[in-house]
Amino acid sequence: MPGTALEANWGCSIRALCLNQCGITAVLFVVILLTLGTVLVAAVHIAPRMAEGRLVFGVEPDRPAGFGYRMTWLAIRSRDTAAVIDALQLSHAQAANWATGLGTVYERDLGESHVFVSPPVNGWTFVAGLPLPAPVSRRFVDKCTPLLISLGDTFVEVQYFSSMPALDYFAWARMIEGRVVRAFAIGDEGVIWNKGRPTKEEKAMGLKLFEFRGLRGRKGDAGSEIVLYPTEDHLMELAAKWSIDPTGLGRTELPPGLGVVARTPLEWRPERLRRAA
Repeated sequence: MPGTALEANWGCSIRALCLNQCGITAVLFVVILLTLGTVLVAAVHIAPRMAEGRLVFGVEPDRPAGFGYRMTWLAIRSRDTAAVIDALQLSHAQAANWATGLGTVYERDLGESHVFVSPPVNGWTFVAGLPLPAPVSRRFVDKCTPLLISLGDTFVEVQYFSSMPALDYFAWARMIEGRVVRAFAIGDEGVIWNKGRPTKEEKAMGLKLFEFRGLRGRKGDAGSEIVLYPTEDHLMELAAKWSIDPTGLGRTELPPGLGVVARTPLEWRPERLRRAA
């Protein structure tokens, strides 16, 4: 009997010890999970700040990649990348290949303040990025025209394109020898920007009147001709006629090269027109 009681007490002690250890293990597990959670939360908040100061781009030269859809860009007749950067007053310029340069301007956060300046392509230098000034509405200050005029003082030819199909917004412009040959933009509120006469390339695509949407050959209620509303395809076709369609760059056999990613001037930020008192 005494032996039986001793065994029972010993068994109880072992079970108690096991339960106690299990409890300690469970507490440690919870502590570890909480610690990991805290580290992950901190990483989420700290990482963007670290990345902002340590942007690293691919510097292995690669072949041109296509872009243009849902994008704004300049086509400048020049092979001098440094001159383009100086004329645009870009800062924090860093070498970048096509893949990482275009990846940056299409990225949600970095794309708000950076542009990609491409290596020369058949005598043209592209500057791609959504921060480029755009005549998006009559309610905003037109910063696009002054920029083009400024570039026209330095370069023989400058072209501007912007495609935002989700907003029904499309724009194109052409500067030759310091003169605005054509500048046009249309959005959901109608024609926003209209300088110069439609070029022969626009007319060939049916882009002559923009009062109504629809098809050519029909008449509107007011007797005006209904013409085809511009699309991304029209914009790329016009770019091909004026200079180069950037969406097709990935299908070319052009040699590898390096461009530049740079930060845009604060002056490019949109500003609403002030109402007179």
